[in-house]
Amino acid sequence: MTTCIFRHVAPLFMTVASLLVSESVAALNDNDTKLSTQLHKDIGVLASNEFEGRAPGTRGESLTVNYLVHRMKEIGISPGNGNSYLQSVPIVTTTTTNNPDLVINGKNQITLKYRSDAVLFTQQHSNNTSLDNSDLVFVGYGINAPERNWNDYEGVDVTGKTVVMLINDPGFATQDPELFEGNRMTYYGRWDYKFEEAARQGASGAIIVHETAAASYPWAVVENSWTGGQISVKSKNRNAHRTQVEGWIQLPAAKRLFKAAGLDFSALRQAASENGFKAVDLNLTASTSLTNTLSEAESNNVVGLVKGTELPDEYIVYTAHWDHLGKKNTPHGTAIYNGAIDNATGTAALLAIGERFAKQPTKRSIVFLAVTAEESGLLGSKWYTHSPIYPIKQTIANINMDALGVWGETNDVIVVGMGQSDLDSTLAEHAKKQDRYLKSNPRPEAGYYFRSDHFPFARAGIPALYASAGDDARGKDSNYVTDKKKEYTAHAYHEVGDKYDPNWDLGSMVQDIKLLHGVGESVSNADAWPKWSATSEFSTRR
Repeated sequence: MTTCIFRHVAPLFMTVASLLVSESVAALNDNDTKLSTQLHKDIGVLASNEFEGRAPGTRGESLTVNYLVHRMKEIGISPGNGNSYLQSVPIVTTTTTNNPDLVINGKNQITLKYRSDAVLFTQQHSNNTSLDNSDLVFVGYGINAPERNWNDYEGVDVTGKTVVMLINDPGFATQDPELFEGNRMTYYGRWDYKFEEAARQGASGAIIVHETAAASYPWAVVENSWTGGQISVKSKNRNAHRTQVEGWIQLPAAKRLFKAAGLDFSALRQAASENGFKAVDLNLTASTSLTNTLSEAESNNVVGLVKGTELPDEYIVYTAHWDHLGKKNTPHGTAIYNGAIDNATGTAALLAIGERFAKQPTKRSIVFLAVTAEESGLLGSKWYTHSPIYPIKQTIANINMDALGVWGETNDVIVVGMGQSDLDSTLAEHAKKQDRYLKSNPRPEAGYYFRSDHFPFARAGIPALYASAGDDARGKDSNYVTDKKKEYTAHAYHEVGDKYDPNWDLGSMVQDIKLLHGVGESVSNADAWPKWSATSEFSTRR
């Protein structure tokens, strides 16, 4: 990356951001006003149209990375990768340039239209991928979990075929606490697991049926996230191990498909939630053809370091993803997906916490990792944990920030994955100083523990904390923040509506920055390392 772009645009952005900062900042006490003002500036710059939605491998990345490096230098954070602030992540962007419909053949032909009925894409690095009368097989939830005595692929060979799957897992469908983990989504419920397992089983195509409640987001999120360029890490086999075609279909389209097979979708969905379910041949075939353009680039994680005073070879890593969806061609023209809440807020908070540690270093070293390509499947954080700059065995904790609150102070702190490690108790101690209490994620069915950059650290055995903005508004109606979050999920999450608002009340961000800085400070200065709880599925990985 070159720094020349930033030198020209930085003065303009800082001036514009300063003018945009809301008068609501004045409502904070004097000690917090400066912090809130700087947060407004950083969010306003990162989420500006000039930054083009911060897509990896684009001009938006260049501006973003250069801005973050500039700010880290400015606040006294040292380069985190030798003499560099950058860790290169080689990526390939695969863009489907046609509008591929999904044609279903049987006794009668039906066509599932691109975008309105189906969204199709590929993770293979190929200019052309297709399905040619590929046999369709319904494999329930598409789960192979030996430790749970569950295998939706048992007794069926799907090699060269296209599997149709349900989103989430049987526990959510039945609400049976004894089945999987009841209402709480397991990793088997996530789309990335399902696509990867289908490929491991030899399928040529993998289609997930979208349902808003089970997925935890509306169809618009699918349409916006899986159209346009799809980013993956460059691989020697050009991702030939993935299926030819991956995709989602809307629920009404799925019902039409099953009706064409002479089957009742609702009855099969019910059957799929029962142990012993057997895959069903739909006696239909699927055809589609994707024309793709490929673009290779070097994306970057941005890495800063505040060296420890006594144990500099032991590390705590703070993470936040800097990327969003970039610019996309839509049926209504080109749109910029600014990603103000997701995740300019977390990136701004990363800088603010870094400044606090830079002014007062602690016993252990603190790493500040702004990662790329989270929106494409946590690629930047996965890359770091597979190719770490600092030894994983010497990394004692991860603290992650993603989509922080912008609606004022809260009385609570939501912990995603509460009970995983004793980092929760440290968090509770510092929350108490703010007259706040901890609350477990109120939407466990959404699978948030698997959807942000702490997860690769957890899978690597590192105790990871993901605490997000609370719901219990301080000084407002108790449902105020809850209603704001619902509105955001329904109308702005992964949509063009996720824009910076200078009138945001960043009181909860100020709270959370102090809180998460305090947690890191305590962990850094403690005698013992954080530990996984005995019941955590990650406890044996340390």
